[in-house]
Amino acid sequence: MIRKLLQFSIVLLILASCNNEDDSQPIVIDAAQREPLNTQQINAKIDEQLNAKGDFNWKSASDHLLWSATMQGNSVVTIGFGNSAQDFDRAKTANSAAIEAELMQIIKKYEGDSDEILISSDRYLNLMNVIIKKQETIIALRKNKYIRYIEPADYHYVAIKNGQRRLTSSSSSGSSGCGFDSTALSAADYTTTTPNAKVPWTFTKHNIPSAWNYSSGRGITIGIVDTGISPNQTLLGSAFNTGDSSGRTLQKFGVYVNSIWPWSTNTDGPNDQCGHGTSMASVATAPRNNNGMPVGVAYNANLVVYRAASNVVLDGYQEQEGVKNAFTALGNNANVKIISMSMGYVFSVGKIEDGIRYAYSKGKLIFCAGGTSTSFTTFVGVIFPAWMPEVVAVTGVKEGSTYQKCDVCHTGNKIDFTVIMQRASSGNTVPVNSYYNAQTNYVGGSSVATATTAGIAALVWAKNPTWTRDQVLTKMKQSATFYPVKNPEFGHGNVNALLAVQ
Repeated sequence: MIRKLLQFSIVLLILASCNNEDDSQPIVIDAAQREPLNTQQINAKIDEQLNAKGDFNWKSASDHLLWSATMQGNSVVTIGFGNSAQDFDRAKTANSAAIEAELMQIIKKYEGDSDEILISSDRYLNLMNVIIKKQETIIALRKNKYIRYIEPADYHYVAIKNGQRRLTSSSSSGSSGCGFDSTALSAADYTTTTPNAKVPWTFTKHNIPSAWNYSSGRGITIGIVDTGISPNQTLLGSAFNTGDSSGRTLQKFGVYVNSIWPWSTNTDGPNDQCGHGTSMASVATAPRNNNGMPVGVAYNANLVVYRAASNVVLDGYQEQEGVKNAFTALGNNANVKIISMSMGYVFSVGKIEDGIRYAYSKGKLIFCAGGTSTSFTTFVGVIFPAWMPEVVAVTGVKEGSTYQKCDVCHTGNKIDFTVIMQRASSGNTVPVNSYYNAQTNYVGGSSVATATTAGIAALVWAKNPTWTRDQVLTKMKQSATFYPVKNPEFGHGNVNALLAVQ
């Protein structure tokens, strides 16, 4: 018996020794994969998966593709770690520091012991941003049991597709891009309410003016993650409390670092330099003013706005880092009930997923835009992060008796709600307050649909302040066109704001 036990122990020691030897075996890279792919080759492989599956995730990428994109993106990598795939919250991970130290040791083994490896370690999430230059490091890290994801953090897929390193702004008239345009409103596109505010035509289609007899959004705080708020629009500044809007608060923060260098940390402030964020804040919360300007859906709601990106396409390190930081900050803000983001990306980004899940875990009701077509996203259905299960996805439809998506809007089975935001005859979209004081504009796409729906949610929650996120969402679904069966392209359809607050 003793001899058998001794033999068994020897076998275990041999197996353990073999495993240790396997772990220490040098990583061998095939000669054909020792040079990184160029950006055109990388994008071709991404496009291949997008066309085949409708989505792309770096988890399914080969080591060579992942390393190539890293090398073509300033050698910056985001590492999400934890004890399981859902272990994103650093406060709930007792061994987070030990895991991070172990991963850093792996990196230093292949990259060398340098103080320039670690760019940042997130305070709230189990992730860090590092510099990696060797393919062997990528391969070794992917074998570690604590890795949730490894992604190139500064590869600009969209900018490269668009033939340039950085995106340029486009007109905001009738779209959801950047721009500082102003347009006189057609009298057919609004009505007037007390004390002297313009009610956008789309509000009437959703019975929002009737819902105001029951709720104005008072006591509810909406958080908007976008490009900031214009310092030149007083209705979203010093005149936020004017007319029938009173006793509410407005806070503006900037978490976007306007730099091509990942290690830069100086933000460029809370002011909108695009125009898009100003439009979204207007449609959600602009005051019921006496200036003859457009009113917002929840005209007595509080507002917290984060400048998190330079434009609506979250392409690159600083944009994605800014959005992640905005969501974690809003998640930690106990006053915020609702978060609205009318920006997105072609495929998933791990750090943004973590930030959204963090905010969701804090009870926030999150609305994201389903997608607005551009020359480089026409092949994509519902965009990221709107398709995440933690997010309520919204898109825009045309005015009319039958459902038709707006000219630039995305649809699909991930959509939850729709908003009527494009006129049948003129094609005009939603009147909003423009970037400059006393000026108006039209804004459309899934962007304005999302901000509108977030405003309706604020009306519902203000009417029922003790409700949970799920109760508010259920009431909105019950008031919508297709409830209880979701339409495969338009979800629950248009929300009837009056029914939702009764």
